[in-house]
Amino acid sequence: MKTKIKSVSLFIGLLFIGTNLFAGSDMITTKELVKIMKDNNTVIVSCRTPSDYQKVHIPGAVNVHHMTLYTEPASNGYLKSPEELAKFFGNKGISNSKTIVLYDNGSGKYAGRLYWILKYLGAQNVKILDGQMKGWRAARKPVTRAPVKVKPVVFTPHVNTNILISTPEIKKIMEKTSVILVDARSPEEFNGTDEGALKKGHIPGAINLEYKNVLNENSTIKSPEELKKIFNAKGITPDKEVVLYCATSVRAGIVFFALTDILGYNNVKVYDDAFTGWQSDSANKVVK
Repeated sequence: MKTKIKSVSLFIGLLFIGTNLFAGSDMITTKELVKIMKDNNTVIVSCRTPSDYQKVHIPGAVNVHHMTLYTEPASNGYLKSPEELAKFFGNKGISNSKTIVLYDNGSGKYAGRLYWILKYLGAQNVKILDGQMKGWRAARKPVTRAPVKVKPVVFTPHVNTNILISTPEIKKIMEKTSVILVDARSPEEFNGTDEGALKKGHIPGAINLEYKNVLNENSTIKSPEELKKIFNAKGITPDKEVVLYCATSVRAGIVFFALTDILGYNNVKVYDDAFTGWQSDSANKVVK
């Protein structure tokens, strides 16, 4: 009888742990969002395209698509100044003192991009909805087409330069064994076998880990145990400085989130000029 009791207790304990994998992290579940979505200190942000937002969105959500945050031409993905970004977010009712909950259609890359940008601007309480819009709809939670009345607020930026790295800095550190450069693009882009407009290949010394690897098929983030295996297999370990990039560093954001928030890595940077910026200078070598 004692053996049975111990077995049941162990099962319950494991079940409890399994349902609290991300306790204390910036990952928020659908159930948790429902509890706080009407709180005046919570702002929900749809990172989807304006057309998708107009079709349907989570009640109360404001729309911020990453393409509105760049200097022209926006396709290069170069961020506007911290002051311009702060003004933009403030006009959307987003304050750095609020709880900011991000979601996209399910790819994780747009929510991840906004997550990194807001962290770069010094926002402390930024969360990503696990499962994104796909998970919200699957849980049969309410959606709406109604526009949101936005009350402008003040967003005070406190720029965190520790999570950003420039092209000159990349050149200085790329030969160091203590640094690992991670390309979050597809294998085809990394290997130079795709038909894109950029130069074929990748930055010398980079390894390839496509951003999709951190997500499950249902758009939820993988467990800490799964993520550890994935990153360790690539040599992306906590003792190293990790530098992430993709074409414009949009896809790097969700990998940054997985490393820093879920796994607790404390030395992760995003190369925001990204491969677009690197390959635009003929002096910078590109390899296949």
